[in-house]
Amino acid sequence: MKWMIASDLHGSAYYCKKMLEAYDKEGAQRLLLLGDILYHGPRNDLPRDYAPKEVIAMLNARKADIYNVRGNCDTEVDQMVLEFPVLTEYMLIPILGAGAPPVIFATHGHIYNENNLPPFHKGDILLHGHTHVPACTDRGDYIYMNPGSLSIPKEDSWNGYMILEHSLPGGCHFVWKDLDGEVKMEFGV
Repeated sequence: MKWMIASDLHGSAYYCKKMLEAYDKEGAQRLLLLGDILYHGPRNDLPRDYAPKEVIAMLNARKADIYNVRGNCDTEVDQMVLEFPVLTEYMLIPILGAGAPPVIFATHGHIYNENNLPPFHKGDILLHGHTHVPACTDRGDYIYMNPGSLSIPKEDSWNGYMILEHSLPGGCHFVWKDLDGEVKMEFGV
């Protein structure tokens, strides 16, 4: 199974289109959005081609492929216009395989993060957006991952996403890419 993981679109029609083009090119079967889909938030500048209504139409056309967790800029009003669930605070993705496989705890990052860890087992993965900074760090007890931001990257990072490839009997490969498809980081579990 191949998933694309992206975060912090913040209403940019330009970057939504680029993300969906990359999704098609990657041949992914699922798109996991880590929140902050439509609104740019009071602390961010407007992203390029800020047009939430266009983003709504593009994402609703792909609703069968999308999983989403709620970001701090996502509200009940967003759920009224988006045709896929957007208000869940987190989701668990089991990594199937031999032994005691890890679980990916996917969330936006404004509630559960490295300063407020969710309950999980040693070796599990904390995956969140929110900071707009790509990351992959093995903390010993858990692994922290962040795809960065699609539309408003911070700390000299890039506009990008992650790819998760999972194959049985086990093993996952994570790849961070910019929107041109250039590999920026890789990690295997």
